[in-house]
Amino acid sequence: MVEIAKSMRVTGRVQGVGFRWMTKMVADKLQIKGYVQNRFDGSVYIEAKGDVVAMAKFAAAIKASPTPSGRVATYEEHVLTKDFPYDDFRVTG
Repeated sequence: MVEIAKSMRVTGRVQGVGFRWMTKMVADKLQIKGYVQNRFDGSVYIEAKGDVVAMAKFAAAIKASPTPSGRVATYEEHVLTKDFPYDDFRVTG
């Protein structure tokens, strides 16, 4: 199994609508590890690692907004090359 780690940043209607908790539900279902957090600028930041196929499904769910009351206006992602110490998926900040 080939794994990949990415950082993701989304803007739009992504705070105050259950976006982080629904992101966790999707991550848990796909066995993705990492975390999601609100940022002071109104965006949501995610660091995630998992199987390449699962990560593609995860990214698609994030782009479409994992919560029906959310709306993603912009989506950015970058491959992470740093050490990835997470063994589960967490909601922080």
